[in-house]
Amino acid sequence: MKALIINLYNDQAGFIVSAELVLISTISVLGVVVGLSELASAVNQELEDVASAFGSFNQTFSFYGYEGHTGQTVGSLFDDAFDHCDDDCDITGHRPERESY
Repeated sequence: MKALIINLYNDQAGFIVSAELVLISTISVLGVVVGLSELASAVNQELEDVASAFGSFNQTFSFYGYEGHTGQTVGSLFDDAFDHCDDDCDITGHRPERESY
């Protein structure tokens, strides 16, 4: 029994492998967290670009009316006005604020 305890105490092969796995896992998790944060920022930026593209469409239209010997049609006109959020950089990041209790 004493020899088994001494062999287990002196055996460090598993310790080195597990320590390396913990270090590699920690570095991998930190890399994934940073990568996902950057991915979320990039997705938000691309979606804002798509929204800005939709907002920049000019929806103004008009057509003329016609008048002849026996009848007429009335024309129409619509003018697209600038909306509040039609410009770039509508989404901005800010630091979280401490809640007051």
